[in-house]
Amino acid sequence: MDYTMSSPTLEVPSPTAPPASVQYAGFWRRFVAMLIDTLALGAVYSAVAVAGGVSMMGFRNTNDPAAAGVAMGGFMFLFLIEIAGGWLYFALMESSSNQGTLGKMALGLRVTDLDGRRISFGKATGRFFAKILSGMTLCIGYLMAGFTQKKQALHDFVAGTLVLTKQSPVPAQVAANAFAS
Repeated sequence: MDYTMSSPTLEVPSPTAPPASVQYAGFWRRFVAMLIDTLALGAVYSAVAVAGGVSMMGFRNTNDPAAAGVAMGGFMFLFLIEIAGGWLYFALMESSSNQGTLGKMALGLRVTDLDGRRISFGKATGRFFAKILSGMTLCIGYLMAGFTQKKQALHDFVAGTLVLTKQSPVPAQVAANAFAS
């Protein structure tokens, strides 16, 4: 009989990397991105306004109601161009393969849906117009990005979007990795 003791073997699972966590873009990074976008759009709007103002200089006579009407119509047209320009800029850029505006790209941010996928033009349009709500709340809707769990502003909640860092895995991948064996 062999009475030797053998040491028990303990199976240690091979180390796997913990699932990467999603990196949501915080308030200040989003704020700086918005400043960059505002400067870029402001430069374009200024050029359009100067061109429009120069073309309307012939209507300087304020005593003529027709001239005043043409000037007012010109300013309304410029305002509509600014609204449409902002909408197209944000919606097209955020729904593109870049997933962000110039400001977001400069800071390494991207806009996604709640599963981390690229958003559609329609969702980007809804997000743009939902920013009106964020502003109507005395900008508290924007400040929410600093205090919510996923760093979402009011317009992100309305549109069902997230702003993530470029390096961040998508939320669906994190969830799948957490349950993978």
